[in-house]
Amino acid sequence: MSNFLTVAVSQSHTLPTTSATLSALTSTAQEAARQGVHLLLFPEAYLGGYPRTCNFGAAVGSRSDEGREQFLHYFHSAIDLGDTPRGAGDDWVERKLEVAKGQKYRGDGTREDLENVARETGVFLVVGLVEKAGGRKRRKVMPTGSERLVWAQGSPSTLRAVTTTIRDVKLILAAAICWENYMPLLRYSLYSQNVNLYLAPTADARDTWLPLMRTIACESRAYVLSANQCIRRKHLPPWIRSSTSKEAENLSVSNGGVKLRNASSAVNAEEPQEYKIPSSDQGALPKTPEPTPVDKFHGVVSPSPLHIGTSSSDIQSDSPVKHRNGRRRSSNLMPIPDNHFLALPGDSAVDESEERQNIESNDPSNDGNDFASRGGSCIIDPTGNVLQGPLWEVEDGGLLIARDIDFEDCERGRLDLDVAGSYSRNDSFELKVAGLDLNPPP
Repeated sequence: MSNFLTVAVSQSHTLPTTSATLSALTSTAQEAARQGVHLLLFPEAYLGGYPRTCNFGAAVGSRSDEGREQFLHYFHSAIDLGDTPRGAGDDWVERKLEVAKGQKYRGDGTREDLENVARETGVFLVVGLVEKAGGRKRRKVMPTGSERLVWAQGSPSTLRAVTTTIRDVKLILAAAICWENYMPLLRYSLYSQNVNLYLAPTADARDTWLPLMRTIACESRAYVLSANQCIRRKHLPPWIRSSTSKEAENLSVSNGGVKLRNASSAVNAEEPQEYKIPSSDQGALPKTPEPTPVDKFHGVVSPSPLHIGTSSSDIQSDSPVKHRNGRRRSSNLMPIPDNHFLALPGDSAVDESEERQNIESNDPSNDGNDFASRGGSCIIDPTGNVLQGPLWEVEDGGLLIARDIDFEDCERGRLDLDVAGSYSRNDSFELKVAGLDLNPPP
Protein backbone atom coordinates (compact mmCIF):
# COMPACT_ATOMS: atom_id res chain seq x y z
CA MET A 1 0.00 0.00 0.00
CA SER A 2 1.34 3.42 -1.01
CA ASN A 3 1.76 6.01 1.74
CA PHE A 4 2.94 8.80 -0.54
CA LEU A 5 1.04 12.00 -1.32
CA THR A 6 1.84 15.35 -2.92
CA VAL A 7 0.75 18.37 -0.88
CA ALA A 8 0.98 22.10 -1.52
CA VAL A 9 0.34 25.53 -0.04
CA SER A 10 -0.81 28.54 -2.03
CA GLN A 11 0.60 31.95 -1.20
CA SER A 12 -2.41 33.82 -2.59
CA HIS A 13 -3.85 37.16 -1.52
CA THR A 14 -7.48 38.24 -1.40
CA LEU A 15 -8.72 40.13 -4.47
CA PRO A 16 -11.19 43.06 -4.46
CA THR A 17 -14.32 40.90 -4.75
CA THR A 18 -15.35 37.43 -3.59
CA SER A 19 -16.04 36.36 -7.18
CA ALA A 20 -12.57 37.46 -8.29
CA THR A 21 -10.97 35.64 -5.35
CA LEU A 22 -12.97 32.48 -6.10
CA SER A 23 -11.88 32.70 -9.73
CA ALA A 24 -8.23 32.94 -8.66
CA LEU A 25 -8.73 30.02 -6.26
CA THR A 26 -10.16 27.95 -9.10
CA SER A 27 -7.16 28.71 -11.33
CA THR A 28 -4.75 27.83 -8.53
CA ALA A 29 -6.56 24.56 -7.81
CA GLN A 30 -6.53 23.67 -11.51
CA GLU A 31 -2.80 24.31 -11.72
CA ALA A 32 -2.27 22.27 -8.56
CA ALA A 33 -4.20 19.39 -10.16
CA ARG A 34 -1.96 19.58 -13.24
CA GLN A 35 1.03 19.37 -10.90
CA GLY A 36 -0.34 16.21 -9.28
CA VAL A 37 -1.24 17.83 -5.94
CA HIS A 38 -3.65 15.89 -3.73
CA LEU A 39 -4.19 18.45 -0.93
CA LEU A 40 -3.90 22.24 -1.11
CA LEU A 41 -3.90 24.77 1.75
CA PHE A 42 -4.86 28.44 1.31
CA PRO A 43 -4.05 31.25 3.81
CA GLU A 44 -6.04 32.50 6.78
CA ALA A 45 -9.04 34.67 5.82
CA TYR A 46 -8.37 34.19 2.11
CA LEU A 47 -12.09 34.47 1.35
CA GLY A 48 -13.61 37.50 3.06
CA GLY A 49 -10.21 39.08 3.53
CA TYR A 50 -7.76 39.87 6.30
CA PRO A 51 -8.22 43.60 7.13
CA ARG A 52 -4.52 44.28 7.59
CA THR A 53 -3.64 47.78 8.90
CA CYS A 54 -7.32 48.68 9.47
CA ASN A 55 -8.30 49.95 12.94
CA PHE A 56 -12.02 50.41 12.20
CA GLY A 57 -11.87 53.85 13.80
CA ALA A 58 -11.74 52.38 17.29
CA ALA A 59 -10.01 53.60 20.41
CA VAL A 60 -10.75 52.86 24.04
CA GLY A 61 -14.11 54.51 24.71
CA SER A 62 -14.56 55.80 21.15
CA ARG A 63 -15.65 54.59 17.70
CA SER A 64 -15.72 56.84 14.63
CA ASP A 65 -18.30 57.07 11.83
CA GLU A 66 -15.56 56.29 9.32
CA GLY A 67 -14.76 53.13 11.27
CA ARG A 68 -18.40 52.06 11.09
CA GLU A 69 -18.30 52.49 7.32
CA GLN A 70 -15.17 50.33 7.22
CA PHE A 71 -16.94 47.66 9.25
CA LEU A 72 -19.88 47.78 6.83
CA HIS A 73 -17.51 47.15 3.91
CA TYR A 74 -15.89 44.28 5.77
CA PHE A 75 -19.22 42.73 6.75
CA HIS A 76 -20.36 42.79 3.13
CA SER A 77 -17.15 41.04 2.05
CA ALA A 78 -17.65 38.21 4.57
CA ILE A 79 -18.84 34.82 3.36
CA ASP A 80 -22.28 33.28 3.96
CA LEU A 81 -22.06 29.49 3.91
CA GLY A 82 -25.72 29.10 4.87
CA ASP A 83 -25.11 27.96 8.45
CA THR A 84 -26.94 29.22 11.54
CA PRO A 85 -25.30 31.45 14.20
CA ARG A 86 -25.24 28.61 16.74
CA GLY A 87 -24.18 26.07 14.16
CA ALA A 88 -26.54 23.48 12.70
CA GLY A 89 -23.92 20.71 12.76
CA ASP A 90 -24.81 17.62 10.75
CA ASP A 91 -27.98 19.26 9.45
CA TRP A 92 -25.81 21.87 7.73
CA VAL A 93 -23.32 19.27 6.48
CA GLU A 94 -26.10 17.07 5.08
CA ARG A 95 -28.06 20.02 3.64
CA LYS A 96 -31.15 19.47 5.77
CA LEU A 97 -31.65 23.16 6.61
CA GLU A 98 -34.55 25.04 5.06
CA VAL A 99 -33.88 26.92 1.83
CA ALA A 100 -35.71 30.15 1.10
CA LYS A 101 -38.45 29.91 -1.48
CA GLY A 102 -37.13 30.50 -4.98
CA GLN A 103 -33.49 29.98 -3.96
CA LYS A 104 -31.24 27.12 -5.05
CA TYR A 105 -29.32 26.97 -1.80
CA ARG A 106 -28.73 28.64 1.53
CA GLY A 107 -26.06 31.30 1.77
CA ASP A 108 -24.28 33.17 -1.01
CA GLY A 109 -23.20 30.13 -3.06
CA THR A 110 -19.57 30.10 -1.90
CA ARG A 111 -19.95 26.66 -0.34
CA GLU A 112 -21.27 25.25 -3.60
CA ASP A 113 -18.49 26.94 -5.61
CA LEU A 114 -15.79 25.43 -3.40
CA GLU A 115 -17.36 21.99 -3.57
CA ASN A 116 -17.51 22.20 -7.37
CA VAL A 117 -13.84 23.19 -7.62
CA ALA A 118 -12.79 20.31 -5.37
CA ARG A 119 -14.98 17.87 -7.29
CA GLU A 120 -13.76 18.97 -10.73
CA THR A 121 -10.05 19.14 -9.87
CA GLY A 122 -9.90 16.18 -7.49
CA VAL A 123 -7.87 18.32 -5.05
CA PHE A 124 -8.70 18.32 -1.33
CA LEU A 125 -9.06 22.04 -0.54
CA VAL A 126 -8.49 23.68 2.84
CA VAL A 127 -9.53 27.33 2.65
CA GLY A 128 -9.43 30.05 5.31
CA LEU A 129 -12.44 32.35 5.28
CA VAL A 130 -14.32 34.96 7.29
CA GLU A 131 -17.92 33.84 7.76
CA LYS A 132 -20.92 35.97 8.69
CA ALA A 133 -22.53 33.21 10.77
CA GLY A 134 -19.82 31.32 12.59
CA GLY A 135 -21.57 28.06 13.37
CA ARG A 136 -19.45 25.18 14.66
CA LYS A 137 -16.97 24.68 11.87
CA ARG A 138 -13.28 24.99 12.73
CA ARG A 139 -13.06 28.52 14.07
CA LYS A 140 -10.24 30.51 15.60
CA VAL A 141 -10.46 30.04 19.35
CA MET A 142 -8.66 33.28 20.24
CA PRO A 143 -8.41 36.13 17.70
CA THR A 144 -5.19 38.12 18.07
CA GLY A 145 -4.98 41.76 19.14
CA SER A 146 -7.26 44.04 17.13
CA GLU A 147 -8.83 41.05 15.35
CA ARG A 148 -11.01 40.75 18.47
CA LEU A 149 -12.81 43.94 17.47
CA VAL A 150 -14.35 42.25 14.40
CA TRP A 151 -13.90 38.49 14.97
CA ALA A 152 -15.67 36.45 17.61
CA GLN A 153 -14.08 33.62 19.59
CA GLY A 154 -14.57 30.10 18.32
CA SER A 155 -15.52 27.12 20.46
CA PRO A 156 -12.68 24.79 21.58
CA SER A 157 -14.96 21.92 20.51
CA THR A 158 -14.11 22.82 16.91
CA LEU A 159 -10.51 21.69 17.51
CA ARG A 160 -11.59 18.14 16.69
CA ALA A 161 -9.32 16.50 14.12
CA VAL A 162 -10.76 15.29 10.81
CA THR A 163 -9.99 11.99 9.12
CA THR A 164 -10.00 11.32 5.41
CA THR A 165 -8.38 8.85 3.03
CA ILE A 166 -6.62 9.96 -0.15
CA ARG A 167 -5.11 7.29 -2.43
CA ASP A 168 -5.30 4.75 0.39
CA VAL A 169 -3.39 7.07 2.72
CA LYS A 170 -5.25 7.76 5.96
CA LEU A 171 -4.87 11.36 7.04
CA ILE A 172 -5.69 12.73 10.47
CA LEU A 173 -5.57 16.45 9.92
CA ALA A 174 -6.20 19.40 12.19
CA ALA A 175 -5.64 23.14 12.00
CA ALA A 176 -4.26 25.77 14.35
CA ILE A 177 -4.90 29.23 12.94
CA CYS A 178 -2.18 31.88 13.13
CA TRP A 179 -1.27 32.69 16.76
CA GLU A 180 -3.22 29.73 18.08
CA ASN A 181 0.10 28.07 17.31
CA TYR A 182 1.63 30.05 20.18
CA MET A 183 -0.83 28.40 22.61
CA PRO A 184 1.01 25.32 23.97
CA LEU A 185 -2.09 23.63 25.41
CA LEU A 186 -4.01 24.11 22.16
CA ARG A 187 -1.16 22.56 20.23
CA TYR A 188 -1.09 19.63 22.63
CA SER A 189 -4.83 19.11 22.19
CA LEU A 190 -4.11 18.49 18.51
CA TYR A 191 -1.09 16.30 19.17
CA SER A 192 -3.26 14.16 21.46
CA GLN A 193 -5.52 13.33 18.53
CA ASN A 194 -2.61 11.70 16.70
CA VAL A 195 -2.55 14.14 13.78
CA ASN A 196 -0.19 13.36 10.93
CA LEU A 197 -1.00 16.50 8.89
CA TYR A 198 -0.90 19.75 10.87
CA LEU A 199 -2.26 22.82 9.05
CA ALA A 200 -1.24 26.34 10.10
CA PRO A 201 -2.81 29.05 7.91
CA THR A 202 -1.56 32.38 9.18
CA ALA A 203 -1.27 36.14 8.80
CA ASP A 204 2.16 36.28 10.51
CA ALA A 205 4.91 37.24 8.07
CA ARG A 206 7.72 37.64 10.60
CA ASP A 207 10.98 35.73 10.46
CA THR A 208 10.07 34.10 13.78
CA TRP A 209 7.25 32.11 12.17
CA LEU A 210 9.45 29.51 10.47
CA PRO A 211 11.19 28.40 13.71
CA LEU A 212 7.77 27.94 15.30
CA MET A 213 6.61 25.74 12.41
CA ARG A 214 9.77 23.63 12.68
CA THR A 215 9.23 23.23 16.42
CA ILE A 216 5.63 22.12 15.92
CA ALA A 217 6.65 19.57 13.29
CA CYS A 218 9.33 18.19 15.60
CA GLU A 219 6.93 18.05 18.56
CA SER A 220 4.00 16.53 16.70
CA ARG A 221 5.95 14.25 14.36
CA ALA A 222 3.52 15.43 11.69
CA TYR A 223 3.91 17.19 8.37
CA VAL A 224 3.25 20.90 8.82
CA LEU A 225 1.81 23.13 6.09
CA SER A 226 1.66 26.90 6.62
CA ALA A 227 0.17 29.36 4.12
CA ASN A 228 0.23 33.15 4.37
CA GLN A 229 -0.92 35.94 2.09
CA CYS A 230 1.65 38.10 0.36
CA ILE A 231 0.30 41.51 -0.56
CA ARG A 232 1.52 45.01 -1.34
CA ARG A 233 -0.15 47.98 0.32
CA LYS A 234 -1.56 49.21 -2.99
CA HIS A 235 -3.52 45.96 -3.28
CA LEU A 236 -5.28 46.37 0.07
CA PRO A 237 -9.01 47.21 -0.24
CA PRO A 238 -9.68 50.89 -1.08
CA TRP A 239 -11.72 51.33 2.11
CA ILE A 240 -8.58 50.43 4.09
CA ARG A 241 -6.08 52.38 1.97
CA SER A 242 -8.01 55.66 2.07
CA SER A 243 -8.24 55.61 5.86
CA THR A 244 -4.59 54.63 6.32
CA SER A 245 -3.49 57.47 4.05
CA LYS A 246 -5.44 60.05 6.05
CA GLU A 247 -4.06 58.75 9.32
CA ALA A 248 -0.49 58.94 8.01
CA GLU A 249 -1.03 62.61 7.18
CA ASN A 250 -2.86 63.66 10.32
CA LEU A 251 -1.65 61.43 13.16
CA SER A 252 0.14 63.30 15.92
CA VAL A 253 1.04 62.72 19.54
CA SER A 254 -0.27 65.50 21.72
CA ASN A 255 2.07 64.86 24.63
CA GLY A 256 5.34 66.51 23.71
CA GLY A 257 4.08 67.64 20.30
CA VAL A 258 5.87 64.91 18.37
CA LYS A 259 4.56 64.39 14.84
CA LEU A 260 4.81 60.91 13.34
CA ARG A 261 6.20 61.04 9.83
CA ASN A 262 5.51 58.63 7.00
CA ALA A 263 9.14 57.58 6.83
CA SER A 264 9.74 56.93 10.48
CA SER A 265 8.24 56.93 13.96
CA ALA A 266 9.94 58.86 16.73
CA VAL A 267 9.12 58.54 20.42
CA ASN A 268 10.61 60.86 23.00
CA ALA A 269 12.76 59.23 25.64
CA GLU A 270 14.60 61.23 28.26
CA GLU A 271 15.47 64.38 26.36
CA PRO A 272 17.51 64.92 24.26
CA GLN A 273 17.50 61.33 22.97
CA GLU A 274 14.96 59.35 20.99
CA TYR A 275 14.44 55.86 19.61
CA LYS A 276 13.88 55.91 15.90
CA ILE A 277 12.70 53.15 13.56
CA PRO A 278 13.58 54.28 10.03
CA SER A 279 12.13 53.29 6.70
CA SER A 280 14.32 51.06 4.56
CA ASP A 281 14.89 53.67 1.83
CA GLN A 282 15.70 56.70 3.99
CA GLY A 283 19.12 58.12 3.34
CA ALA A 284 21.88 55.54 3.60
CA LEU A 285 19.90 53.04 5.63
CA PRO A 286 20.24 49.38 4.56
CA LYS A 287 17.79 47.98 2.05
CA THR A 288 16.13 44.60 2.16
CA PRO A 289 17.65 42.51 -0.66
CA GLU A 290 15.50 41.93 -3.73
CA PRO A 291 13.95 38.45 -3.77
CA THR A 292 15.34 35.86 -6.13
CA PRO A 293 13.14 35.38 -9.23
CA VAL A 294 11.15 32.19 -8.90
CA ASP A 295 8.96 29.99 -11.03
CA LYS A 296 5.33 30.74 -10.16
CA PHE A 297 4.39 27.20 -9.24
CA HIS A 298 7.70 25.73 -8.07
CA GLY A 299 9.52 28.64 -6.50
CA VAL A 300 11.46 28.33 -3.28
CA VAL A 301 13.00 31.53 -1.95
CA SER A 302 15.50 31.66 0.89
CA PRO A 303 15.79 35.27 2.04
CA SER A 304 19.24 36.78 2.28
CA PRO A 305 20.21 38.20 5.66
CA LEU A 306 19.56 41.87 6.16
CA HIS A 307 22.91 43.60 6.28
CA ILE A 308 23.25 46.41 8.81
CA GLY A 309 26.69 47.64 7.94
CA THR A 310 26.40 51.40 7.77
CA SER A 311 28.51 53.26 10.27
CA SER A 312 26.59 55.52 12.63
CA SER A 313 28.89 58.35 11.66
CA ASP A 314 27.73 58.08 8.03
CA ILE A 315 23.99 58.38 8.72
CA GLN A 316 22.20 61.62 9.49
CA SER A 317 18.49 61.89 10.18
CA ASP A 318 15.98 64.16 11.81
CA SER A 319 15.24 64.51 15.50
CA PRO A 320 12.19 66.04 17.22
CA VAL A 321 14.51 68.00 19.53
CA LYS A 322 14.62 71.61 18.32
CA HIS A 323 17.19 74.35 18.70
CA ARG A 324 15.92 77.58 20.18
CA ASN A 325 15.84 79.15 16.71
CA GLY A 326 13.27 76.57 15.59
CA ARG A 327 15.64 74.55 13.44
CA ARG A 328 15.94 70.84 14.19
CA ARG A 329 19.08 69.18 15.46
CA SER A 330 20.44 66.33 13.34
CA SER A 331 20.97 62.91 14.88
CA ASN A 332 23.32 59.97 14.42
CA LEU A 333 21.73 56.53 14.01
CA MET A 334 23.39 53.51 15.60
CA PRO A 335 22.28 49.95 14.66
CA ILE A 336 20.85 47.90 17.53
CA PRO A 337 19.28 44.41 17.43
CA ASP A 338 16.16 43.57 15.36
CA ASN A 339 16.96 46.15 12.66
CA HIS A 340 16.12 49.06 14.96
CA PHE A 341 18.30 52.12 15.36
CA LEU A 342 19.19 54.27 18.34
CA ALA A 343 19.21 57.94 17.39
CA LEU A 344 21.63 60.13 19.29
CA PRO A 345 21.49 63.91 18.86
CA GLY A 346 24.13 65.54 16.69
CA ASP A 347 25.46 69.06 16.72
CA SER A 348 24.22 70.57 13.48
CA ALA A 349 20.78 72.03 12.76
CA VAL A 350 18.59 70.92 9.86
CA ASP A 351 15.79 72.86 8.17
CA GLU A 352 12.51 71.05 8.92
CA SER A 353 10.72 71.72 5.60
CA GLU A 354 13.73 70.65 3.53
CA GLU A 355 14.09 67.57 5.70
CA ARG A 356 10.42 66.57 5.29
CA GLN A 357 10.67 66.79 1.49
CA ASN A 358 13.64 64.44 1.52
CA ILE A 359 11.83 61.96 3.76
CA GLU A 360 8.61 61.88 1.76
CA SER A 361 10.37 61.59 -1.61
CA ASN A 362 12.25 58.52 -0.36
CA ASP A 363 9.26 56.85 1.33
CA PRO A 364 8.40 53.64 -0.60
CA SER A 365 4.91 53.55 0.91
CA ASN A 366 3.92 56.62 -1.09
CA ASP A 367 3.35 54.49 -4.21
CA GLY A 368 2.04 51.48 -2.29
CA ASN A 369 4.66 49.09 -3.64
CA ASP A 370 5.98 48.15 -0.22
CA PHE A 371 4.68 44.89 1.23
CA ALA A 372 1.95 44.90 3.84
CA SER A 373 2.70 41.18 4.23
CA ARG A 374 5.74 39.42 2.76
CA GLY A 375 4.33 35.89 2.92
CA GLY A 376 6.64 33.25 4.37
CA SER A 377 4.64 30.11 3.48
CA CYS A 378 6.43 26.81 4.12
CA ILE A 379 6.21 23.00 4.33
CA ILE A 380 8.03 21.10 7.10
CA ASP A 381 8.62 17.36 7.56
CA PRO A 382 7.95 15.39 10.80
CA THR A 383 11.48 15.87 12.12
CA GLY A 384 11.49 19.65 11.63
CA ASN A 385 13.34 19.80 8.32
CA VAL A 386 12.21 22.45 5.83
CA LEU A 387 10.94 20.80 2.65
CA GLN A 388 9.79 23.98 0.89
CA GLY A 389 10.02 27.67 1.63
CA PRO A 390 9.83 30.03 3.26
CA LEU A 391 8.47 31.87 0.23
CA TRP A 392 9.04 35.62 0.48
CA GLU A 393 7.61 38.48 -1.59
CA VAL A 394 5.82 36.32 -4.16
CA GLU A 395 2.24 37.58 -4.34
CA ASP A 396 0.85 36.11 -7.56
CA GLY A 397 -0.53 32.84 -6.23
CA GLY A 398 2.77 30.98 -6.03
CA LEU A 399 2.56 27.31 -5.09
CA LEU A 400 4.96 25.48 -2.81
CA ILE A 401 4.77 21.77 -3.59
CA ALA A 402 6.17 18.87 -1.60
CA ARG A 403 6.07 15.77 -3.80
CA ASP A 404 5.71 12.16 -2.76
CA ILE A 405 5.95 12.72 0.97
CA ASP A 406 5.80 9.50 2.99
CA PHE A 407 3.28 9.68 5.82
CA GLU A 408 4.88 6.67 7.48
CA ASP A 409 7.68 9.08 8.42
CA CYS A 410 5.30 10.26 11.14
CA GLU A 411 5.44 6.84 12.81
CA ARG A 412 9.18 6.52 12.20
CA GLY A 413 9.72 9.79 14.04
CA ARG A 414 7.90 8.51 17.11
CA LEU A 415 10.64 6.02 17.85
CA ASP A 416 12.26 8.62 20.08
CA LEU A 417 9.56 11.26 20.59
CA ASP A 418 5.80 10.82 20.93
CA VAL A 419 4.62 13.73 23.05
CA ALA A 420 1.03 12.47 23.32
CA GLY A 421 1.99 8.80 23.71
CA SER A 422 5.07 7.14 25.15
CA TYR A 423 6.69 10.50 25.93
CA SER A 424 3.62 12.04 27.58
CA ARG A 425 3.79 10.63 31.14
CA ASN A 426 0.00 10.63 31.10
CA ASP A 427 0.08 8.89 34.48
CA SER A 428 1.16 12.25 35.92
CA PHE A 429 0.04 14.92 33.46
CA GLU A 430 -3.47 15.36 32.10
CA LEU A 431 -5.11 17.86 29.76
CA LYS A 432 -8.86 18.43 29.52
CA VAL A 433 -10.56 20.70 26.99
CA ALA A 434 -14.21 21.69 27.44
CA GLY A 435 -16.36 20.01 24.81
CA LEU A 436 -13.46 18.31 23.01
CA ASP A 437 -12.66 14.61 22.84
CA LEU A 438 -8.87 14.33 22.85
CA ASN A 439 -8.84 10.68 21.76
CA PRO A 440 -7.69 10.04 18.18
CA PRO A 441 -10.68 10.02 15.80
CA PRO A 442 -11.69 6.67 14.29
